[in-house]
Amino acid sequence: LNKPEWYLTQVLMWIGNHSKFLDDKIQPILDKAGSSVNAGLEFSRALVMLILEKLAADIPCLLYDDTLFCHLVDEVLLFERELYSVHGYLSSFPSCMHILSEESCFQRWLTVEKKFALQKMDSMLSSEAAWISQYKDITDVDEMKVPDCAETFMTLLLVITDRYKNLPAASRKLQFLGLQKELVDDFRIRLTQVMKEETRASLGFRYCAILNAVNYIATVLADWADNV
Repeated sequence: LNKPEWYLTQVLMWIGNHSKFLDDKIQPILDKAGSSVNAGLEFSRALVMLILEKLAADIPCLLYDDTLFCHLVDEVLLFERELYSVHGYLSSFPSCMHILSEESCFQRWLTVEKKFALQKMDSMLSSEAAWISQYKDITDVDEMKVPDCAETFMTLLLVITDRYKNLPAASRKLQFLGLQKELVDDFRIRLTQVMKEETRASLGFRYCAILNAVNYIATVLADWADNV
């Protein structure tokens, strides 16, 4: 259960190792018979069906172990990425995202994603470098004087989007978007709390850093507004 990468990698190796044989030997036979079947894709589809069976059997066993469950989701997302980008798998075919979209699994994924995002926010705001720009010495890069915590937070949101963007159902994507909105609001509250501590020094370093953070986040969210 703690090594899903073993069978996921094995399947990717089988697909890669058989592609030349399927293209050179099997596809011509199908073409000659007038079939529209793509040998390589059908081979991939059959192996993915085995993975779906394996996932369906494994997931109930690790649903309440955060570490194992997170590891499984991470490995499945890496597998999916390579399956589509390297092996040309079709989005209309069955995929692991269908398993991750099933109610009990999906709700667990959302819960765990939120838990780890909040932990990340705790650590980024308690860091000594939270209010310092990592580009502070490079003037042409650092026009907005973005504190490290704001940049890390927006990267966190971007990574979450990257993880859920290939979910097959729009309704599931919207639930993840709901999580992101919660995180933005949580971050806003945290910034407000820090700002209240700094009101006596409104021209102080940290107060200005908070304003820069808000400006940066608002600007990036506006840029993302075109992303359906």
